[in-house]
Amino acid sequence: MQTDAAIQFLAPVTPQQEEILSPAALEFLHYLHKSFNARRLALLAKRRERQQAFDKGLLPDFLPETEHIRQADWRVAPIPSDLQDRRVEITGPVDRKMIINALNSGARVFMADFEDANGPTWENCLEGQINLYDAVRKTIDFHSPDGRRYELNDQTAVLKVRPRGWHLTEKHLLIDDAPASASLFDFGLYVFHNAHELLAQGSGPYFYLPKLESHQEARLWNDVFTAAEDYLRIPRGSIKATVLIETITAAFEMDEIIYELREHMAGLNAGRWDYIFSFIKKFHRHREFLLPDRSDVTMNVPFMRAYAELLVATCHKRGAHAIGGMAAFIPSKDEQINARAFANVKADKEREAQQGYDGTWVAHPGLVPVAKAVFDQYLGERPHQKHRLREDVAVTAEQLLNAKATPGQITLQGIKTNIRVGILYTAYWLKGQGAVAINNLMEDAATAEISRAQLWQWLHHDVTTADGLRFDASAYRTLREQILNQLLQEYPETFADKLTAAAELLDKQVLSENFEEFLTLQAYRLLP
Repeated sequence: MQTDAAIQFLAPVTPQQEEILSPAALEFLHYLHKSFNARRLALLAKRRERQQAFDKGLLPDFLPETEHIRQADWRVAPIPSDLQDRRVEITGPVDRKMIINALNSGARVFMADFEDANGPTWENCLEGQINLYDAVRKTIDFHSPDGRRYELNDQTAVLKVRPRGWHLTEKHLLIDDAPASASLFDFGLYVFHNAHELLAQGSGPYFYLPKLESHQEARLWNDVFTAAEDYLRIPRGSIKATVLIETITAAFEMDEIIYELREHMAGLNAGRWDYIFSFIKKFHRHREFLLPDRSDVTMNVPFMRAYAELLVATCHKRGAHAIGGMAAFIPSKDEQINARAFANVKADKEREAQQGYDGTWVAHPGLVPVAKAVFDQYLGERPHQKHRLREDVAVTAEQLLNAKATPGQITLQGIKTNIRVGILYTAYWLKGQGAVAINNLMEDAATAEISRAQLWQWLHHDVTTADGLRFDASAYRTLREQILNQLLQEYPETFADKLTAAAELLDKQVLSENFEEFLTLQAYRLLP
């Protein structure tokens, strides 16, 4: 295809993909890159500086220089009518069948995910844009190999899109000889092709923003939104975003993040899995931040409960929605397993509704009725419960950082589970699949990050498990070898190379003296 000299493709482009990568769309991507990529890189450098300070023992706190924002009386701009009732939201990757099933699931919102649930191959990212283009225009359908045809119902969920995070690049596209920002690539193509169509339908271009670490990063997104609105000649504030609070540093800047995006703000979401990963990552050098097995780090442990309640209080004070975390259970053919899991999901959603959340996330259509029943009971005919200001909540920095009060143990089974998930999920990711059902749970990049981060944390702090195992490099290698051999027997020979590559990658992540910032940054290098 013919392109401007500033744009270079490092992967083939099919005729259908050329329609998404049109000259006008590429010109818009070039504009975003020139306008914002340098700021993106500078903010990533600030992340690294901040991490060095944490490594030396400095801990995060509420920012004194922005206290005036936290104390002032202000609210976000009006939220569109189709984002008022968000009692159940479903999330999933951007493949064609998933988009149709999610939009038809009965959830109020579907978040199409280019980030943690997507294996970011060139084909997946471009096919995802094509699929969303068709979904916006209600023309999307899918013919399965078994002869079934999937198409949209008359009534569908509201569509939101999660682009990849600021730290990721789209290596298959060079702009001015530099890899494109994956965030600007995903956002830019979607908003360029669909903003006018969505607004004509009475909706709008709605987004979820992942892995923000500061209000300055939120300011960058706000400036991107404003620039895009002006470029596309759509009204200011047409773009709306919900920010995932899934880093410990963002938890200290919720007010400021909402403030920076107040013209474009739809709410905050409690991204529980990435939040746990961020907690381990930021304080990985310090033994006092050791956490027990992942299964013990629930939303009821003190530091997670503090974060969850602060999020509701902050959102409602500013007129924004507070959306609860993911229920990752995948329904089984075993009804006893389902009964126990549905009871746990129901209890988790009741906790969220009691805390004041306006809606929640599920990973599978089978969980929509369970979550909806809980929020129907608490909301009734009201679209949300923002009237509950939670003025009783007064969370301190000490409460947000209180790892020591987390009950639970580090066990041999916890180590084995982390190794298995770390290898198996990464192998699927290298195959291009970002959402993987393992042991009736939907694992995505966030849960894989927890697995490898805990392994690093436990090994480098010379942990002895509750079962009496000293977890050192030798113990890790022995267990990793056993689990890899089991996986090689369980899965087809054609998958063996991916499992082996994933195990080698996990070795590097766990045994390295330095804590790698993101598993996906390392794994992305192995994608063609």
